[in-house]
Amino acid sequence: GLNEKRLLEQSKAIDEINKRYDPSVFKMLKGIECDILSEGRMDFDDDVLASLDSVVGSIHSIFNLSKEAQTDRLCNALENKYVTILGHPTGRLILSRKGYDIDFQTVIDTAAKNNKSIELNASPYRFDMNWRMIKYARKKGVKIAINTDAHSIKGYDVLRYGITMGRKGWLTKNDILNSMTKEEFLKFAKK
Repeated sequence: GLNEKRLLEQSKAIDEINKRYDPSVFKMLKGIECDILSEGRMDFDDDVLASLDSVVGSIHSIFNLSKEAQTDRLCNALENKYVTILGHPTGRLILSRKGYDIDFQTVIDTAAKNNKSIELNASPYRFDMNWRMIKYARKKGVKIAINTDAHSIKGYDVLRYGITMGRKGWLTKNDILNSMTKEEFLKFAKK
């Protein structure tokens, strides 16, 4: 992962790239997938997160908390004003790791209250959100980010699975964060 120094260096490099292009044609955004610590704080300070266009908050360790503690952890992260998207909300890896137990409706309610998006992870090893929770999120007005969890270009091939799951949950273009224009996305992220 990036430390604060390397993240700031990356941000400067992105600024240099953006200077070369007309922003109406091309703009590289600054973002990070940031760890959610055990009590729900983010792994980077707010002043660092404030310098980014988008922040995905995700749990990558400490999976054995109680249902209430894990739910509180996610809800606390969703209340951080710089978090844009909650990544892989249950942390499960099919056939290798059971997801942590959460009150998913409470997490979705908190996302709705704080104008946050939740990831529908399209990886066939993840699928954190089933169609019922997708449908509930849609009903609550929570935007869904369909992501691939790709760690290589080949990893983008799974996007179709996320789209299929989204359709099963009745998502339309207006419900999906990825369908926004750059301007719409940046406005959503700033809220």
